[in-house]
Amino acid sequence: MRQRRETASAASEGSISGEASEKFSDGTEIRTAVRIGNPRRSSFVWLALLLIIIYCCSSIYHYQFQSMPVPLTAEEAGKRGFSEIEAFKHVKALTEVGPHPVGSEALHLAVQYVLTACQNIKKTALWEVDVEVDIFHAKSGANNLASGLLSGRTLVYSDLNHVVVRILPKYVSEAGEQSILVSSHIDTVFSTAGAGDCSSCVGVMLELARGVSQWAHGLKRAVIFLFNTGEEEGLNGAHSFITQHPWSKTVRMAIDLEAMGIGGKSSIFQAGPHPWAIENYALAAKYPSGQVIAQDVFASGAIKSATDFQVYKEVAGLSGLDFAYVDNTAVYHTKNDKLELLKTGSLQHLGENMLAFLLHIGASSHIPEGNSTEAEEDIIKNSAIYFDILGMYMVVYRQKFANILHNSVVMQSLLIWTTSLIMGGIPAAVSLALSFLGVLLMWIFALSFSFLVAFLLPLISSSPVPYVSSPLLVVGLFGAPAFLGALIGQHLGFLLLQKYLLNAHSKRRQLPPIIKADVVKMEAERWLFKAGSFQWLILLILGNYFKIGSSYLALVWLVSPAFAYGFFEATLTSGRLPKPLKLITLLLGLATPILFSAGIFIRLAATLIGGMVRFDRNPGGTPEWLGGFVIAAFIASLLSLTLVYLLSYVHLSGAKKAIILATLMLFTSSLTIVLSGIIPPFSENTARAVNVVHVVDATGKPDEGQNPKSYLSLFSTTPGNLNKEVEQINESFVCGRDKTVDFVTFLVKYGCWTYNDTINGWSEMDIPTMHVLSDAKGNGRITEVSIDTKGSIRWVLAINTEEIEDFELKDARDSEELISVGKKNGVDGWHIIQFSGGKNAPKLFDLTLYWRSGSTHNSDAPILKLRTDVDRVTPITERVLKKLPRWCSLFGKSTSPYTLSFLRNLHLNF
Repeated sequence: MRQRRETASAASEGSISGEASEKFSDGTEIRTAVRIGNPRRSSFVWLALLLIIIYCCSSIYHYQFQSMPVPLTAEEAGKRGFSEIEAFKHVKALTEVGPHPVGSEALHLAVQYVLTACQNIKKTALWEVDVEVDIFHAKSGANNLASGLLSGRTLVYSDLNHVVVRILPKYVSEAGEQSILVSSHIDTVFSTAGAGDCSSCVGVMLELARGVSQWAHGLKRAVIFLFNTGEEEGLNGAHSFITQHPWSKTVRMAIDLEAMGIGGKSSIFQAGPHPWAIENYALAAKYPSGQVIAQDVFASGAIKSATDFQVYKEVAGLSGLDFAYVDNTAVYHTKNDKLELLKTGSLQHLGENMLAFLLHIGASSHIPEGNSTEAEEDIIKNSAIYFDILGMYMVVYRQKFANILHNSVVMQSLLIWTTSLIMGGIPAAVSLALSFLGVLLMWIFALSFSFLVAFLLPLISSSPVPYVSSPLLVVGLFGAPAFLGALIGQHLGFLLLQKYLLNAHSKRRQLPPIIKADVVKMEAERWLFKAGSFQWLILLILGNYFKIGSSYLALVWLVSPAFAYGFFEATLTSGRLPKPLKLITLLLGLATPILFSAGIFIRLAATLIGGMVRFDRNPGGTPEWLGGFVIAAFIASLLSLTLVYLLSYVHLSGAKKAIILATLMLFTSSLTIVLSGIIPPFSENTARAVNVVHVVDATGKPDEGQNPKSYLSLFSTTPGNLNKEVEQINESFVCGRDKTVDFVTFLVKYGCWTYNDTINGWSEMDIPTMHVLSDAKGNGRITEVSIDTKGSIRWVLAINTEEIEDFELKDARDSEELISVGKKNGVDGWHIIQFSGGKNAPKLFDLTLYWRSGSTHNSDAPILKLRTDVDRVTPITERVLKKLPRWCSLFGKSTSPYTLSFLRNLHLNF
């Protein structure tokens, strides 16, 4: 039998020493000296480390997304180069036309400008190059997309004009058989001149066409530039080209240029389905920019938008690339999408990338066919994972390789964890569970603290989204509480883990109390660090299972810290006492993850904040705190995921109090700025999105003998009330949730009305009509309805799909079938028809309704709901628009009404 006795002596500088003794039954005694590293970590070092990481993240973001190439003049670029200065001239000319929506005289002027520019390119093209310019007039058509934002709608168009340019080498006879399509749209929404969306794209395309016309003699295939109209009304321009233009049959790849903001780097946010395009872009582009995480976010539906690329994929079965400008996304479709905010170098960046890419693939001997005939499983296996590093290099690999790589890492990680737990026994398993509990507590506290702020902010602030004009306020308002919550949550886990480890060590080899306490702290610190790897391992497993492209981020955040830990900290000697984690472990472990993801995360946050301007798609339909909750959830989740390693170093330092104090000061100062109004929620360049609509409501039932009701409606897609705006306008507006308007495509649940001078500017002759021509109730009920839009060439019609099984729509002038009989899907019991067209578009229609068998229609619900829009400003609307505060802007989208709208319903009884 033996007895053990341990004593501790004073710690020398940087370490703590002690003596452990073991006494055996024969009277002999063995004394062992024990020395461990000092667990205390300098608070100054930790704070300096935090500041360095923040600075690095900011620098990476600015270098990756804000660093632009130098704009070139025509002389500097040469005939075969790309000049931003020349492209900018086109952008300037198009914006000077003003807003140019479909059907407007301004759009005609814009199309004529593009046509003239293309004809000049033809005149100056290299003699070995053919340039064909076609002004394409699209006849009526219907676009019924199966997925995405436009699902459940039929988009009908008529009388659209596009400019199409085909450039090909003269002496390559087969060049026209396989073409590369580059596409963007000339038209804008009614609320903006569209410097970003998408005059910037058109300007780049015109300069690209000029450059390609000097190079195309060396190409093996044609390049088609499509300058379409009708995109803003539901992707109609792309659909009409694909279904009607003869050149569309030769297209093998589609490249779409878009904007969801203005300027910055135009990045790829959709690629595929075939990876050939993105693989070659990565090889050719001078400043490659693209992130698969943006593709994942867009595909999830989190961003309520659609682009022409959807038509090229779904309707034509093409593969390709979709580019977009996303800087200053808050200005999207508002007055602030203007030339002054277009960042210098933006056009040069996209132009140089695109020119190099087009010349590279144009000279390729083979372009693969689209994936329309491949099985979905094969498409997923061959889909591309892609991301750029600092905008200098692009990494591309296929999902098939990602599966192998991810599975390998997952299996090795699970093997290491299993071996570690078997060797460590029950104490190791409990320690892992408690350390992971610390991670869960991080999430709970971080989300709770930030959610609390998001909930209280609308109650105490003048706006539920006071950070839109100054996004950095989000750091203090949501980042600081989330950081504090994450620290508190992990520290609670640290304390629980420390308590358990003290108990576990007391049952094993005895150590002097002073040494035991410090050993436990250092062991707890290590477990918290390793729990971070375990968290990312779970995310990698889930991402790999669901084939999420952005799972590579989980791979990087797992492998790099785990490798650093294994290299600098791990030991094969189970009896060795733990030491404090080395700073080099943290620095090297986080270097690669920060390099790969810091810029992306900041860009996503900026995009999310800018999107708050148009967050409420049904104005007043969501709680005021919901937008803040979305941002709070994103910030808290991001910090909980990425700070798990860094915060594990805090608990042994003296920096906790300083960190908490600094965090509270940051939050308090940000809140003070918001409450004091030093920085207003909106500004002239970052405006609140509003709509001013003169509504003529003729939805009453005919037997009720109601006269049309006319009023001016003011509403906003930006969360918050309109009291301040109404006060400044001073036109007797009354606001409330009883001022609802059903605009067919959306419902205003909170708005403001005024009846001042609303009888002027329209007449009853403008009110659309719907007349029942016949209502046969034989074997199957069939109703024929005549619709007269009374001059409107932009209207929406909702058909009650709970009662109507099918329908067909014809142009009453010549009985041309616009929508044929066939399976129709709906959303929330309605199928929406959106119509837009040029000045010569039809205005009289025949609609045939096929009722469901056994239908028992409730007469209180209409069968049809119609809204017609007129591009006219009535006297009261003009007065209100002049008084509209400078921090407000009209907001347009395909579903938004113009400034004068007429509402009409059709009721049918049995």
